[in-house]
Amino acid sequence: MLKDLVAVNRSYRRFYQEEKISMETLKELVDLARMTGSAGNHQPLKYRLVADEEACKKVYPALIWARDLPDWDGPEEGERPSAYIVVLCDQTIGKNKMWDEGIAVQTIMLGAVEKGLGGCMIGSLDRQALAKALELDTERYAVSLVLALGKPKEKVVIVPAGEDGSVKYYRDENQTHYVPKRSLEEILV
Repeated sequence: MLKDLVAVNRSYRRFYQEEKISMETLKELVDLARMTGSAGNHQPLKYRLVADEEACKKVYPALIWARDLPDWDGPEEGERPSAYIVVLCDQTIGKNKMWDEGIAVQTIMLGAVEKGLGGCMIGSLDRQALAKALELDTERYAVSLVLALGKPKEKVVIVPAGEDGSVKYYRDENQTHYVPKRSLEEILV
């Protein structure tokens, strides 16, 4: 059921790095996004698939991991993503892509969960450094987001938002990652 996939589709930030993801799997995930709606049906999103170890090493330094965990610099070697999907906007097609990104990226992530994978949508990144590392044509392509993918190595638990209204995520001493969510009653107007 879709609700089950959504509940498991969390932002995972630690992975079994040795568990590789094939280019074919990445293509299947992007093909799901290709079938989704697009504003004006312009379809400006393009995707750079990264699955080999050397290319992954080029992507990782450009990413900023978990701002709400200031004492954590991101996954250690051995727990890093084994693949990435870099979401680009083809500037020759259009620049109004906000809705397209959300629809496409959520669809890819749900497809990943269905395959037993997990990931993290990362919008905090050094776009210029990433474009340079991947030798992207920056006149044509703007880096939008990066999807870090792999087999999850951590447990992520949804909990009610704090009584003070805090929705800041946190980890316990066992590195279980907690994600506070507002109640249905609170978000209905």
